[in-house]
Amino acid sequence: MRIKWIATLGLAAMAAAAGAHHSFAMFDMKKEAAAQGAVTDFKWTNPHAWMHVDVPNPDGSTTNWAFEMTSPNNLVHSGWRRSSLKPGDKVKVTYHPLVNGKPGGALMKVVLPNGTTLENK
Repeated sequence: MRIKWIATLGLAAMAAAAGAHHSFAMFDMKKEAAAQGAVTDFKWTNPHAWMHVDVPNPDGSTTNWAFEMTSPNNLVHSGWRRSSLKPGDKVKVTYHPLVNGKPGGALMKVVLPNGTTLENK
């Protein structure tokens, strides 16, 4: 009986950790914003893919923004490929901004240079 109790507690702790990992608390999921810029990096990695984009500032400088995405497995089912984005691609992104106001967010969709729209589902 004691082993079952310990196993149950262990499983509950792992489930809590997995739930915390997939929290969207760092993003303002009620807001939607857009930005345009040039892709600097596209990381096709688990558990989440990432896209970095240099977004121009009004003074002519650029700021590198980071956009978190879902897993590559989910992206493939939405039409993405490892080769969907290349450094230098000019893109328009729609995203849920970071709550702390830093440059980046949770990617919702991206419009590629050829006009194709890929969603982050």
